[in-house]
Amino acid sequence: MRLLHISDLHIGKSVCEFSLLEDQRHVLEQVIGMIGGRGVDAVLVAGDLYDRSMPSADAVALVDWFLAQLAATGVPAIVTAGNHDSAERVAYASSLLANQGIHVSPVFDGHIEPVRLTDELGPIDVWPIPFLQPATVRHFFPDEQVLDYTDALRVVIGACELRDADEEGRRVRNVCVAHQFVTSGGISPERCASELSLGGMDNVDASVFDPFYYVALGHVHGAQRVGRDAVRYSGSILKYSLSEWRGQKSATLVELGKPGDEPAIELAALEPLHDLRRLRGPLERLVSSEVAGEPGTSREDYIYAVLTDENPVLDALAQLREVYPNVMSLEYDNARTRAAGVSSDASAAGEDGASPLDLFCEFYELQNGSELTDAQRGVVVDELKKIEEK
Repeated sequence: MRLLHISDLHIGKSVCEFSLLEDQRHVLEQVIGMIGGRGVDAVLVAGDLYDRSMPSADAVALVDWFLAQLAATGVPAIVTAGNHDSAERVAYASSLLANQGIHVSPVFDGHIEPVRLTDELGPIDVWPIPFLQPATVRHFFPDEQVLDYTDALRVVIGACELRDADEEGRRVRNVCVAHQFVTSGGISPERCASELSLGGMDNVDASVFDPFYYVALGHVHGAQRVGRDAVRYSGSILKYSLSEWRGQKSATLVELGKPGDEPAIELAALEPLHDLRRLRGPLERLVSSEVAGEPGTSREDYIYAVLTDENPVLDALAQLREVYPNVMSLEYDNARTRAAGVSSDASAAGEDGASPLDLFCEFYELQNGSELTDAQRGVVVDELKKIEEK
């Protein structure tokens, strides 16, 4: 059986006030195309369908379109709710959707029911586990010790009645779809600036997923393994922060073999409608035909511009947008900004590519559901300069 694993759709998200709905539909069309084109037998969506628990009407319409397209393929899909989702909203009409082969995780009530599939090698039980917090698990398991997220997931998985074999004696391959921050032996997966809330006490140790043949994870935006190859984040379908400008987004194709064999993993590239790229250098060079006409790039891409001019350039943003209409961000990286400690150039920032200014902007958006205005951003820059001067 071949599974297609995606996660972190974040439908309705905007980056730097640019709506990404058109970009999201473009990528989801590719996902639908992969189902027939790559011989996919089931689709796993590991949480964060929406970017907000109260999504816009346009975001709801796009998710509705995607689920309808999935149903039309005739291939079953298993969908879990993430921390950005409203579990109740995701679970709406779940019985009706299940009749169409779209199995969405219900609101957690202390019980997880598997979706049972089969192929020529035998049965496959897929366990959809929505995003869970310890307090939620304690409510349904008052007699269990639930001190942290690892305890919570261990209790929930322990309560799942995982089968070793079916009625015919065939071994069962158990697959999990979950949306949590999973670490392995205290080692965290690589993160980006759009995941500031991850880490700390909310981590789940990968060992709790040992009973599963494959674990389809969501929550972290970079595709990667956690501990073992069969415990994987598929990553987000698009670049959702400026710190993600490097690399290529993908969907994960998983070939399930015989029980006991390791699944085969392949990353299938997702081509964005507009790539998110960083351009760094003096303004005159960035707007030159040499740079703007570079093969394999498009002037319509989303641009994260870092100017190295030592002095501010009059109407720099307007000049850039004459060449690149979708400039998302403009920052300076020069002696003055480095001295002030406010350079946003990823090469001069922290390991995740985010400067203090980027970190604050991302934190503000997570807390308030909206981005900083230009005036507010100016205040933050001034305050960061004052901190550096002390």
